Amino acid sequence: MHILNFSPAYTVYTVRPTPHKHRELHRKQAMASPAERSSTCHAKIPDFLVGPVGQPMPAVGLGTASHPFVEEEVRASVLTVLELGYRHIDTAALYASERVVGEAMSEAVCCGIVASREELFVTSKVWCTQCHPELVLPSLKKSLRNLQMEYVDLYLIHWPMAVKPSKPHFPMKREDIVPMDLSGTWKAMEECHRLGLAKTIGVSNFTTKKLQELLAIANIPPAVNQVELNPTWQQKKLIEFCKDKSIQVAAYSPLGGQRIPIMNPVRQSDVLEEIARARGKSVAQISLRWIYEQGASMVVKSLNRERLKENIEIFDWELSDGDRLKIGRQIPQRKLITVQNLLCPEGISSVDISDVDVLEI
Repeated sequence: MHILNFSPAYTVYTVRPTPHKHRELHRKQAMASPAERSSTCHAKIPDFLVGPVGQPMPAVGLGTASHPFVEEEVRASVLTVLELGYRHIDTAALYASERVVGEAMSEAVCCGIVASREELFVTSKVWCTQCHPELVLPSLKKSLRNLQMEYVDLYLIHWPMAVKPSKPHFPMKREDIVPMDLSGTWKAMEECHRLGLAKTIGVSNFTTKKLQELLAIANIPPAVNQVELNPTWQQKKLIEFCKDKSIQVAAYSPLGGQRIPIMNPVRQSDVLEEIARARGKSVAQISLRWIYEQGASMVVKSLNRERLKENIEIFDWELSDGDRLKIGRQIPQRKLITVQNLLCPEGISSVDISDVDVLEI
């Protein structure tokens, strides 16, 4: 496996150095010995083993969804987390970030921040407008061209819903929703795996009901289900179901989401703040540690280097039984991401999508 080309450097930090300083920084990084380079990184992030052959999947990765999408910020985040020791980068056709993610990872290899493509775990996703049996493989091939890669480590069905074919976009028109051929779409996902273009395949935003439908027809069961998960939306039923079926749960919005900074339910949780003060940790660390202790991996987002570093300083300590009891019993539950967020408010769908948004406590 090889990365096809290398892009020019842009930036590493949120406060951006000049291009000259940026190139000099990575020149020094590339010239450093492996021991010197590793000394600048955090200790290795633990892996979960996913899929039938036990593919190692890092417990923490970087999410690259951004609204609005700012190319330089995504590039900076990818380079920063790779320097810090992250090895999982999560993207999707919808995010429009695949190209810049690929360029940043190529640069990281070129500069010696990462030894090779094989050190990385890359996730991408097929959007609702391509959730048709004949469009899944072409969508993955387009993602691979954007990423400048020959395979992804994990390929996911982004939502259990199909929309009339078009370029990935949202909000989507309700009248454009069509019945999803789950069996045909999953067979196309299995073909992506058979061809070696996706080492593992999985789903995102699937409820237990949708997973049961999928497991009934799948030759290769989904390795991962990526869902909204944090102490304010704990998904206990789904987690137990996935454990029973050997499906790895991966959390997005592990800190309550990026779009609601004023009313963030995780960061403003009195319960989490009390535990954080007592433990000498941040609220973010308490939330991420709780997710990890549920046996789930997670993708985090930030433009701040210190916060990104803090997000992986969660593996050498544990929550107490009292902490877990408070989180499990005292925090109100509220789901923030629903299929309604993806749809235009006006219009009527001829397809019943009520089972996509079932609230499982």
